[in-house]
Amino acid sequence: MNSYTESEERQALRREVAKLAGKYGREWFTERARAGEKSTDLWLEIARNGYLGINLPEEYGGGGGGIGDIAAVCEELAAKGCPLLLMVVSPAICGTIIARYGTEDQKRRWLPGICDGTGTMAFAITEPDAGTNTHNIATTARRDGDEWVLNGRKIYISGVDEADHVLVVARTEDAGTGRVRPVLFVVPTDAEGFEYRPIPMEIVSPELQFQVFIDDVRLPAEGLVGDPDSPDAGLVQLFAGLNPERIMAASFSTGLARFALDRAAAYAKQRTVFQGPIGTHQAIAHPLAQSKIEIELARLMTQKAAALFDSAAAGDGALETAAGEAANMAKYAAAEAACDAADRAVQAHGGNGITQEYGMAGLLVATRAGRIAPVSREMILNYVAMHSLGLPKSY
Repeated sequence: MNSYTESEERQALRREVAKLAGKYGREWFTERARAGEKSTDLWLEIARNGYLGINLPEEYGGGGGGIGDIAAVCEELAAKGCPLLLMVVSPAICGTIIARYGTEDQKRRWLPGICDGTGTMAFAITEPDAGTNTHNIATTARRDGDEWVLNGRKIYISGVDEADHVLVVARTEDAGTGRVRPVLFVVPTDAEGFEYRPIPMEIVSPELQFQVFIDDVRLPAEGLVGDPDSPDAGLVQLFAGLNPERIMAASFSTGLARFALDRAAAYAKQRTVFQGPIGTHQAIAHPLAQSKIEIELARLMTQKAAALFDSAAAGDGALETAAGEAANMAKYAAAEAACDAADRAVQAHGGNGITQEYGMAGLLVATRAGRIAPVSREMILNYVAMHSLGLPKSY
């Protein structure tokens, strides 16, 4: 990627993913969701074409690319009306953490399944009483001989029913210092004491949200990701997954925004009232033009964040800081652009915008989630105020 455009390879990737996703489309996606079915066919076809693990090392079945590549895949799927939330979770968050910090055995055990779609991994960090304050995570991990015992609750965990494992964030007491620190474990979804229940949601998606109950779940020592003797390993791992999460969330949002805008523009060209198409009226055209500008700005910020993150992989602290700032800004800008695009698309459709036939109204909830998760826009504003502007901490 140069200063203004993506590489030819990245653009070709986008075209191929768009072509693949176009075989499925929004109608297929919503039909699956309303019938209680899954998008497994699309998921596995993405994997067979090498797109699902494109950001992961080649020696474990991946494509050897960066977060910018998997973000492009995520965006193009959403732009065709097939937003796959597990793209954010399995290859981007979990795959990145394990590829960077897992032992060799852990990489060989879990990364190939993430890449080929047969070993999807969910991510569990959010808790009922912690919310955005991850310092208040109450899920505990304690040693018991050669095993770990986990107890806790998680909420709003995506796709647990489609996952073989969940990467769980817990806390433990350091034996040497007594200090409480975060730790990450890979937990099988069929482990004794691990249960999950679906949360009824208004979002129309085959991918569901769950409450997770972890009661005396026993794991072998190798269930802990990375070096068990490193006091800061869990914290480093956790932060390594947050920037990819924000970049992918931004791509998810810009993809949805593009889908909404494309549908609205097509409708405005063919819907005729009075003397001509409604798109000839500035009251319709200008809001859509404004969304086009906002989407492109958000996409550019997302591409910058991805480029910085991939460049920082070598351990450059300054680049990591810049990547964090850009990732937060991209996520904020993309969510705002998506919400506005969906709202304007519904308005452009008039009454048709709130029918199932035209499929616009569901986007209002889907895009609105981007303002809340994986981090709220208010917390991003806090981050920018404190870290970018140097203002006093407000919480």
